[in-house]
Amino acid sequence: MENLNRRRVLTLGAALGLAGVAAPSTAWAWSSAGSIAGTDAVDDPWGVWDDATDPLVASLLTRGEIPAVNAAMESWVKNGDPLPAAFPSDLTAFLQQHNKLPAWADRAKLDRAARFNERMGLYLFLLYGLGSGIMSTVIPREARNVYWSEGGSDMKARAAKTFTYGYDLSATDAFTPSGHFVVTSNKTRLTHAAVRHLLPQSAPWRAVTDDQDFIPISNGDILITFHSLGTFVYGKLKSWGIRMSAAEETAYLHQWQVALHLLGVRADFIPATWAAAEQQSRYALTPLLAPTPEGVDLAEVLLGLTAQIDLGVTRGFLNEFVRYVLSDRIGDWLGLRRDPVSRGLIQVGWPAYVAFREGLSPLVPEGFSMFDRFVRALAMLFLNNGTSPTYTPITIPTANRPGT
Repeated sequence: MENLNRRRVLTLGAALGLAGVAAPSTAWAWSSAGSIAGTDAVDDPWGVWDDATDPLVASLLTRGEIPAVNAAMESWVKNGDPLPAAFPSDLTAFLQQHNKLPAWADRAKLDRAARFNERMGLYLFLLYGLGSGIMSTVIPREARNVYWSEGGSDMKARAAKTFTYGYDLSATDAFTPSGHFVVTSNKTRLTHAAVRHLLPQSAPWRAVTDDQDFIPISNGDILITFHSLGTFVYGKLKSWGIRMSAAEETAYLHQWQVALHLLGVRADFIPATWAAAEQQSRYALTPLLAPTPEGVDLAEVLLGLTAQIDLGVTRGFLNEFVRYVLSDRIGDWLGLRRDPVSRGLIQVGWPAYVAFREGLSPLVPEGFSMFDRFVRALAMLFLNNGTSPTYTPITIPTANRPGT
């Protein structure tokens, strides 16, 4: 049985494009020697939350100041924007310390990452949306946390806010004064702290969660999200034969290292190399994937939203592309109906489409226009943040899912 479980993990890891995925141990065993901190310890990230942010936001909620903060945040969008004068003094003091890049951030690498994101745009948005977005529904803790929190009742708005985070990270000016990502990260960090305070008050969430100490969104959970986005996408680009220089690979990782820092992840948990990230994913992603009723419901909502956009393909094709990107096992978990004709077209046509776009084949593949329209429509859905061509505000919640 142990060997069978090991093969299952290896198979799922390979399907997700996570190189070197092996069977996990029963406990966290990733050493911080592979982190940007360069120490040598084995600490469990699922027992670490955000000591700098959690008491602040709990106090803002108790004082009833979150609605006023949300209103003030409407003018705080760009990294170069001044902090709103209407912010409470303790929130201002916190942001004066955290609303900036870490001292170790490398501007040259961030600039190179921006150019890489621009070149990879179509692939990134496809993988972030149909890959990582749907994968999040089979991450049990994430699916339950989303479903039972305030945002779970309006997935169109929730998806738009998620798109905003990914879009702001991928923008060419993400980390410059004209960009949004540093501000968006701090808004997301404050939102996480609010969810940590609110969700433990939800009886339905407490009935289904396995979160340590009944506190959601630990450093470990944020690492899961990183691996379902950054590590997953990196592995897929490699497996598809997308050309990336060593400098581009390093730069793409560096933007995620900075992103993790901005979300409050400790330096001793942030991988220093892609090899270290792939090793960490053995504990923080692949072995933890599983279906939940909440996740199945969320996946259908997300795919339904995507299907509302004119992608030039059928829902059966969309289901099969999700299976192609994530694996049939995940497709079965989510109950995605099979479409053998679409599956055959994708298995043959997608590698040919990528080879032609990358200049690796002079032959225009059959179905090129369909694939091209499909990918570009998904990219536009992402670029439009799901609902708006400009900006989707991220607001701090004050309650859990309505009715709970």
